[in-house]
Amino acid sequence: MLVHQIRNSVKFVNYKDIKEFTIDMKNIYQANNIDEASRFLEVFENKWNSKYSYAIKSWRDNFNELVTFFNFPSEIRKLIYTTNVIENLNRNIRKISKNKISFPTEESLMKVAYFAIQNQFKKWDKITQNWGQILNQLKIAFEEEWKTNILNKSGLALYLIIEYVCFLL
Repeated sequence: MLVHQIRNSVKFVNYKDIKEFTIDMKNIYQANNIDEASRFLEVFENKWNSKYSYAIKSWRDNFNELVTFFNFPSEIRKLIYTTNVIENLNRNIRKISKNKISFPTEESLMKVAYFAIQNQFKKWDKITQNWGQILNQLKIAFEEEWKTNILNKSGLALYLIIEYVCFLL
């Protein structure tokens, strides 16, 4: 949701203001805690509301939902608001699978997704800093989900990504 909030806010901003606007917006979601984020939102609102009231109203209206990620350690928070890798991977899976109208079995779909992921791995040239620590925090924060979803068939793609990254470490 945060990524969408950021994108939707920026599309209303004049190109001359984008840099300053995004810096002020970044202060909100990169704050150390909810109270600090709330103070940055006040500064953001006071500075930009007269010019971009719709974007500011959206931040104000969605603030409680947007700051739920402060319940997690900072490394996990960064993963939440930086999703380019996931979006890129999803785009590549769609690109490969869209040429095929239907798949005869679920397994054939999983194979196509697997090969798309393998293809994407070849292009990755950097690893997320402190990945071992982040993975450990994810397992703790989502222990039940990890057991029931990530390690079952529906979570195969994510599991393959995690295992591959761990292998690189």
